[in-house]
Amino acid sequence: MGIYEELQARGLIAQVTDEERIKELVNNGKATFYIGFDPTADSLHVGHFMALCLMKRLQEAGNKPIALIGGGTGYIGDPSGRTDMRSMMTPEQIQHNCDCFKEQMSRFIDFSEGKALMVNNADWLLDLNYIDVLREVGPHFSVNRMLTAECYKQRMEKGLSFLEFNYMIMQAYDFYELFQNYGCNLEFGGDDQWSNMLAGTELIRRKLGKDASAMTITLLLNSEGKKMGKTQSGAVWLDPNKTSPFDFYQYWRNVGDADVLKCIRMLTFLPLEEIDKMDTWEGAQLNTAKEILAYELTKLVHGEEEAKKAQESARALFSQGNADNMPTTELEEADFQDGKIDILAVLVKSGQASSRSDARRAVTQGGVSVDGEKVTDITTTYAPADFDGEGKIVKKGKKNFRRIVAK
Repeated sequence: MGIYEELQARGLIAQVTDEERIKELVNNGKATFYIGFDPTADSLHVGHFMALCLMKRLQEAGNKPIALIGGGTGYIGDPSGRTDMRSMMTPEQIQHNCDCFKEQMSRFIDFSEGKALMVNNADWLLDLNYIDVLREVGPHFSVNRMLTAECYKQRMEKGLSFLEFNYMIMQAYDFYELFQNYGCNLEFGGDDQWSNMLAGTELIRRKLGKDASAMTITLLLNSEGKKMGKTQSGAVWLDPNKTSPFDFYQYWRNVGDADVLKCIRMLTFLPLEEIDKMDTWEGAQLNTAKEILAYELTKLVHGEEEAKKAQESARALFSQGNADNMPTTELEEADFQDGKIDILAVLVKSGQASSRSDARRAVTQGGVSVDGEKVTDITTTYAPADFDGEGKIVKKGKKNFRRIVAK
């Protein structure tokens, strides 16, 4: 089985421009391909995860990845999947975010000895002359066709700024630049990027008279059709300071029964033969599958040691194991009033509730437990000694756990 057939079997391929050409390129290690990452935050998140895994798979098959950091397109903002315009970032913010991306990508991609490249489109986009772009690139774009693109159509009712309208042209220009200067013959991206990617292949054909290819990756959606990788508190980040290894593990440990095997197939590097055997799993076996998924992905992002710690801590919630590696909140002397702290203050201090009123709702609705026992009385209090030793495990809802200790 070639790498293209494996990607198909894992359900990763959505749309392609020329299947036979792309198959020949990637199966024979002839692809120099790129995926773009706009630096909209100081960390990559689960939304980028599948792209990083794809780059790793293709590199291991002998192909050369180019990680394109959008230091230039970050000034504009991609309208795809958005209902409003992205906030404008300063050049300093963009550069900081680019630096953070480079460090995280190195966990997935081998940049040594020219095996992969990391480039920043600020190097060419920021020096472009507006009149030159209009003359050299503008004639090759049909406004009528651009307005039929899904990324623009969904914004037309609320208003599409001219700033964002240019994004497709900028992304197409990236492919044109990479094709000429780096021998890049293939672009990958999420399925919501299809129109932008086709614009790139068309620009190369019109300007240079040569063929380039594009392939989109299946979006990671749950069984309800919603994008995965978000929680009530926001995105699931790859930076351990923004989403701890434990919380990252717990996110995947708690995916729905209908989604776990799809996620194992699409995101892990387990052999397909091993995954195929799991297709018949049901009931309690799906919990085992969720543990496998959570462990494998945490190992990929945070390393084997952190994955083991997270797994042990998660199991400790349901047994008498060691919970030392669980995210911990330390209560200070000032947190106790007259030698006591109530359950509402504990929830706020640990970050499990945004306010006392939020905490009150959680308790009265039966969503809070301490050391496995449900707490329904909002006046429940604890003394410092109650948090001695290993402390107490406070659980809010099904997925939010914290170990609380006193200094």
